[in-house]
This record gives sequence, structure tokens and C-alpha cells, in this order.
Amino acid sequence: MFENFKLIHVVHILENFNNTPHPYAILHGLNLNYLSNCGVPLSVSPFIAVHIITPLFSGNNPLFSKSAARGHFGHHVKKVVSILIEHALHLLAKYFNKNRKKALLHALNKIKSELMLLGFISLLLTVSEKRIAQICIPQSVGESFLPCSSVTESSDVVEETKCAEQGKVSLMSREGVRQLQLLIFALAFFHSFSCILTFGLGMAKMKRWESWEAETRTLEYQFSNDPRRFRLIHQTSFAKRHLRYWSEHPLLRWPACFLRQFYGSVPKVDYFILRHGFIMAHFAEGSNYDFQKYIKRALERDFGVVVGISFWTWMFSVLFIFFNAHVFFNYLWLPFIPLVSLLLVGTKLQGIITKMCLDSQDKSLVVRGTLLVKPSDHFFWFGRPKLLLHLMHFILFQNSFQLAFFTWSWYKFGFRSCFHQETEDIIIRLVMGLLVQFLCGYVTLPLYALVTQMGTSMNKAIFTEGVVEGLKKWRAKAKKNVALKNTLSPRLSLDTSLDTTSLDTSPSFSLDASYSVKFDRSLQDDGFVAVELTDEEEKAAGKRPEEHKN
Repeated sequence: MFENFKLIHVVHILENFNNTPHPYAILHGLNLNYLSNCGVPLSVSPFIAVHIITPLFSGNNPLFSKSAARGHFGHHVKKVVSILIEHALHLLAKYFNKNRKKALLHALNKIKSELMLLGFISLLLTVSEKRIAQICIPQSVGESFLPCSSVTESSDVVEETKCAEQGKVSLMSREGVRQLQLLIFALAFFHSFSCILTFGLGMAKMKRWESWEAETRTLEYQFSNDPRRFRLIHQTSFAKRHLRYWSEHPLLRWPACFLRQFYGSVPKVDYFILRHGFIMAHFAEGSNYDFQKYIKRALERDFGVVVGISFWTWMFSVLFIFFNAHVFFNYLWLPFIPLVSLLLVGTKLQGIITKMCLDSQDKSLVVRGTLLVKPSDHFFWFGRPKLLLHLMHFILFQNSFQLAFFTWSWYKFGFRSCFHQETEDIIIRLVMGLLVQFLCGYVTLPLYALVTQMGTSMNKAIFTEGVVEGLKKWRAKAKKNVALKNTLSPRLSLDTSLDTTSLDTSPSFSLDASYSVKFDRSLQDDGFVAVELTDEEEKAAGKRPEEHKN
């Protein structure tokens, strides 16, 4: 809170210097609202100018800017929205701390730190507003790549004196810079809200997996999947679902996988088989590892990646703004990019499950207990399961950008502006945005969370948070004892120079997201994990602790 008062004090100094209206802090950032110096609005600015200016200040900008006619009302609205959002983030942080959700807390802190940084970006844009407006370009360039085919400029528009004297126009007027700031803020809001909504929808659907996980511990499940029972692969429910006449023909398999994501995208039989394959790959047979909680932890870690805005996603947004010029007929293809990308990812995920079933059929026609699928990176594009996470990130960000752009243009220029001249264009943009939001959260995200665990390597979230803390403390003690032994005389025996009883070789621990270790062996039954020590650490510990209870 003290930082907020310091920021507000800085803003008041700038207010007195620039003679601007009353400022306020927004999400630990800054907001300066200039209402003077009317200029050319963004609707009559060339989008190539936006294309040039936007990368210089890339990031979501928590800055509201309104016209003078609605400035007073907008000023109070901005205050209320800022306070509500900040209070909501504070409540979420308390909830995550109370429930020990470190991954989600990390994602929330990432959002807050980005918004704080963007407050200073807002200040930078405000300070450089005049300099940007004084960048002059030829009038022929200024009239190219406009968002509308025909624009009638308002008589209130005032061009920069410097550019007018040269017979040129500004690269972007002061009013255009302010409108760009509002667009970037809208993107920040919609992206954060979209990610939270998508994550909530996915978690709601995966709630049913808890009952499926509990079913794996029943006697009925253990009897039906007894390793002493043998059957043909075609007699299993998983094979009946995936081994069809179209399975071995790519031209038929991909359309079938495309349609399958719309009904029963993650049935119980797929969950059981993928769970069994994961446990057999990383644990001992018959382990009671809670696969559903592991998927939930892994998804929480991935959420921290999705909520961020990387450089390449911002570059795609700049291209999106550029291609909104009317010469590209963007309404025919631009709104469909997130939907097509999402359906492509869903089709690939369904195809991976089918290919794993085909791979098991090629290895054996007889099933012992449960059909076994073997996780491998070669099922994924370029052997990289994480590539699907980046695609999901791109889809959510681009969909958020389109919804933010639609809302911004509606608010600034009205519902029937040059951005939305046709009713069909409005319907298409709204339907595509909402459809992508629902499909991504309720259909594709649960499928992604399950299938991406079928890679060769395990996710760090495979352990609980306490395991890593225990391992780190235990290894630190071993290293300390090694260093202590090296400083003592070689003539002293280990028994007299080292108190091995001070080293707890069987700690109780769970896992931290920051811990990284490469395991050379699989996890043992009942949650045991094999730990490798160097020879010196082994001697320092007094014995080689092969297994530690998870």
C-alpha cells in the first residue's frame, strides 16, 4: 500500500507540471488522463502507424483514456473498476495462500507484476505523447492502410503545427496515442479475465475425474484389471473405441478425431488407460498414485505460462492490428484464426490417443490385465509436448485480443462504426469469440491436461510441494558434511570428524515447483522416489539412502 502512495505522489507532481486532470493509481500502476490537444482519432490514423508505435511499448497497459465529452463519467468508472480489480486480486492471493496453491499464487503475482510495470509504460506513453505526434510522414502514407475505406474527418481535428507547416501529417496524433492506450488496457483486462474463465471451466469439467480416480481403488476395478487375466486387445473398451475401420487410414482418422472432440472428448475409459500407462512408465505396477491431483497440479503450473504475454504473442497482436486495415478484407478470415487453431489442437490431441492405441496393437494382440500404452514424445509435433501449451497460449491471447478490439471500437466509435459496418461482421466476431472461449475451457483444456502427460519425461508437478523441500534440505546437509570433512585433517577418521547422526536420511517431504532433478530410475511403488547421490555425499550421509517415502 505504501508503494501506491508513492506512485500517486509522483503522479500529482506530474499533474502540476503538465496541468492535467486528477490522476489515480490503477493496479499499482499509473494513469494520466489528458483531455486537451485534440488530434486525429485512431479510426482515421493509418494502422501502419499503430503497427510502428505499439511494439515500442509492448505489454498490456492499464491506462483508461476517454474523450472530453465522457471524461467526467469515465473518470469515476475507472476508479471503481480499478478498486474492484485490485480488491479481487487481493482476495485471490489470500485464498491461494490459505490453500497452499503456490503455482496459482505465482501466476497471480505474475499478473500483478506485469500490471505494475505497465503502469510505468502508461506514464512513458503519456510523456512521449507530444514527441510521437510530432513525427511527420507524407500525407500519401498517412492515407494508406486505414481501417475504413472512406472516412470523413471531424472539423474539430487539429493537426500538429510542425507537420502542417511541412505539408505532412503526424504519424499518430495525441488523441490516437490515448486511444491506443485504452486499447492496450482493454487487452490486459480481457486476457486476464479470459485465462481465469478458461481455467475455471476446465477445472469444473475435471471435477468428475475425482470420482474416476476414487473408482481405481475399488475391488471391482482391481478385479477387472487383474494382471493375471488375459484377453485379446479388441475385447477391451479402449480398443473398441479407437480401433475402428478408419483408425489406420490418416485420411479417415483425422476427420474422425476432429468430430470426436465435440462429443465425449475425455471418456472414463480413456482416463483409465492413460492413467495406467503413466503409472506403469514412472511408478511400480499397482501403485495407488493419485493421478487426478497430479494433473491438477500440472495444469496449475501451466496456467502461470498462459497468463503471461511473451514477445512473440505481442508481435502477433501487432500483426492483428496491421491486418485490420480494410484493404485486407480481414472480416473474411481474421476472426476465424483462434477457432481454427483451437480445433487443430483438439484434433491432434484426439489423434495422439488413437495412435497410442494403434502402437499398443502393433506390439501385442494379447492384453495382460489392462491395455498398456507407452508414453513417448514422438506422438507430439516435433517431439515437443510443450509446443501444445504455447499454442493454447497463442489461442487464448489472440481470442482475448479480438474481444478487446471489438469492445474498444464499440466504446470509442459506437456500435455502427466503420469497424463494424455490417451486421454479419458483428455477429461473426461475437460468436467466434464466445465459442472459442467455451471450447477452449470446457473441451480442449481438459483433453490437453490429460494427453500432454503422455510424454517421455515426467512433469515436476508429479510430487507434492513438501517433497522438494525435504530433498533440498537433505541434500544441503549432505553437502555441508562433505565440506566439513574436507576441511578436517585426513588423519582423522570419519567417525570422529563427522556426526552422521545429524543427517536425517529419511525426511518427510513434498515437492516445490522450483526444484529440478533428473531421475535415472522410475519412482518406486507406493510413492517412493529413488534419489542419486555422489560418492562423497554418500559417504557423508553414512549410507546410501535408496528410497525416501513420498
